[in-house]
Amino acid sequence: MGKIVSIHSFRGGTGKSNTTANLASQVAMTGKRVGVVDTDIQSPGIHVLFGLDETSMGKTLNDFLYGKCEIAEVAYPVGDYAAAAKESAPGRAQLAGKDLFLIPSSIRGREISRVLREGYDVGRLNEGFQTLIQNINLDYLFIDTHPGLNEETLLSIAISDILLLILRPDNQDFQGTAVTVDIARSLDVSNLLLMVNKAVPNKYTYENLKTQIETAYKAPLTGILPLSFDMADNASKDIFSLRYPDHDWSKELRKVAQAVMDTN
Repeated sequence: MGKIVSIHSFRGGTGKSNTTANLASQVAMTGKRVGVVDTDIQSPGIHVLFGLDETSMGKTLNDFLYGKCEIAEVAYPVGDYAAAAKESAPGRAQLAGKDLFLIPSSIRGREISRVLREGYDVGRLNEGFQTLIQNINLDYLFIDTHPGLNEETLLSIAISDILLLILRPDNQDFQGTAVTVDIARSLDVSNLLLMVNKAVPNKYTYENLKTQIETAYKAPLTGILPLSFDMADNASKDIFSLRYPDHDWSKELRKVAQAVMDTN
């Protein structure tokens, strides 16, 4: 049975979607069958990293949630189209032939407005996750969550086999993450992992920050990813860790991916 991996942060701006796309890509590169669901329905964005736009997206998670299609119809096979990106996105092109499926949310204004106005059935979303895992025979289903805490996020946390919390070395993130950790434990999440992103190089020593984080939250820290102008310059145009595998950010990201795969 495939594992559900929720990627979450208490606040926006932590690089959650970029991290999710890179983690899923790294796991797919090992030969695993991987799905990625963008449940940040109010502000979707992960589709950009995989080269989709409104014209190429077709059906979306929104269509499934409102009963217009089955969940499998929304699964976009990234590996089938990746080779075409060889010139514009050589990192993403490496996913050609890999079993990586993206379930995007709609970027149409009226669809986002409907979600904000009416909400949706979170139970149907959960059923969709399970159906995806079974129908596509996934090893891992990565869920890019909406930041903060709401009904949809709590559902994702509750049904996760692995919850990866991303935080920045920032006092607001530290406090918000503490709240999220307490809630995750109250929901009996079996595997809780932590990752620091946007750490200023030379300001923190790896071991000191690792000790601080693990002592505060009583959970393993899987990686400390540096604040990188190279990453910012990439501007979500490509899968950074595949395009620049020897970059310090990419090396730390692979540690996180390995920790996810090592978690039973």
